[in-house]
Amino acid sequence: MLTLFDLDNTLLAGDSDHAFGDYLAAQGWVDPVEHTARNDAFYADYCRGELDIRSYTEFVLSTLKDRDAATLSQLQQDYLNEVIRPMILPAGQQLLAEHRARGDRIVIITATNRFITGPIAHLMGVDDLLATEGEIIDGRYTGRMTGIPCYREGKVQRVEAWLRFQGLEGHPSRFYSDSHNDLPLLQWVDEPVAVDADARLAHYAQEHGWQQISLR
Repeated sequence: MLTLFDLDNTLLAGDSDHAFGDYLAAQGWVDPVEHTARNDAFYADYCRGELDIRSYTEFVLSTLKDRDAATLSQLQQDYLNEVIRPMILPAGQQLLAEHRARGDRIVIITATNRFITGPIAHLMGVDDLLATEGEIIDGRYTGRMTGIPCYREGKVQRVEAWLRFQGLEGHPSRFYSDSHNDLPLLQWVDEPVAVDADARLAHYAQEHGWQQISLR
């Protein structure tokens, strides 16, 4: 079975994208007042289901613009060790292990950009990651997004394209997520599972008889 996992607030006890902004502010990488205010406003939009994913992604990617690879690699590792490791849910790791034992193909699918989520997926032992992509030219981030954002209906488009590429069209599928923003993909899969769901998703899941679990 193809088993898809959302990342933020599903396998993690928090949002890696929003937390990255807080981390940059705390490290003096960005203006702490201005950046935190914009970061919080974008997150509020996300929670309401009103996020402009391109604007937010490019806000995040702008902090990486023109930085050299060694500096960015160190930033990734420091963020992973200091912020992400404490966020990882043991029950989520156990669930991943159970699916591996069944022989399922596991994919993490997330709106958060690959710069942030690539190391997280690797740490979790998940080889297949579908994430929002940042443009890289001559080895450096431009601050722009590229391709279809991995958000809302875009997640469905990205999965469909990935399945065609992998030769897995028609494969039975399950998706775990916490967010009403993931309703398009939850409705698309064979087995939707709401995980520590937000209020809107929990209500929808209950109305439609979907499985609901907690990893907290």
